[in-house]
Amino acid sequence: MSEIKTKDGTTIFYKDWGSGQPIVFHHGWPLSADDWDAQMLFFLHQGFRVIAHDRRGHGRSSQTSGGHDMDTYAADVAELTAALDLKDAVHIGHSTGGGEVARYVARADKGRVAKAVLVSAVPPIMLKTAANPGGLPMEVFDGFRTALAGNRAQFFRDVAAGPFYGFNRPGATIYPGVIDNWWRQGMMGAANAHYDCIKAFSETDFTEDLKAIDAPTLVLHGDDDQIVPYQDAGVLSAKLLKNGALKIYPGYPHGMLTVHADVLNADLLAFIKS
Repeated sequence: MSEIKTKDGTTIFYKDWGSGQPIVFHHGWPLSADDWDAQMLFFLHQGFRVIAHDRRGHGRSSQTSGGHDMDTYAADVAELTAALDLKDAVHIGHSTGGGEVARYVARADKGRVAKAVLVSAVPPIMLKTAANPGGLPMEVFDGFRTALAGNRAQFFRDVAAGPFYGFNRPGATIYPGVIDNWWRQGMMGAANAHYDCIKAFSETDFTEDLKAIDAPTLVLHGDDDQIVPYQDAGVLSAKLLKNGALKIYPGYPHGMLTVHADVLNADLLAFIKS
């Protein structure tokens, strides 16, 4: 397996296929690099070098006792991009991975990043606060923690089979293999990492990160996202970016990269080539 060891001794697993301009994919919670299969294959065949890593505590990376916060996640990405000597890369993040992209790109060394994409992403901040009245109340995230600690396997099954892909909507086409694959990825990771990451994705404020990003950044969100409501996420993020563009997909769910990969891949390719 391909992996690097970070300064604190954490092993980060990654996939690295092809050649050409690099595209780095950042997965959502509680998944792994495998969640990008539809994008990795598509862009590999389009002549790009495609890279995806398992965040610490997720997938095949080290199950560490600490470091489950956005600063550490971004630092791990910086070490990976340095180890692979990636230049002019496009960084694409989904959900929690969008937060990781925002923090990394805002701090990246000159020449490392060409463009960024935030898909169904958590920035600017998910939690309801005085400064973010449209956010979700703490009780929602406390509920996630309670469910995870009580029966992680069933909680993950319920999320995958319900709101993540919109499979709970009337008339939805349900893909049992997609549900199984989501559950498989989640259960590969560490319960403590998944528990701590709830705080990281819900309470981290990415406002200053978004303001600091100079690279062209595309923000994509479905208006039927039941996990990260688009009005308080994609819409606000696009307004904070210096060089941002926003596209809203009517009726699309949080996991639209999987169930609508044909549409999303074409739009991503057009942005990268623009």
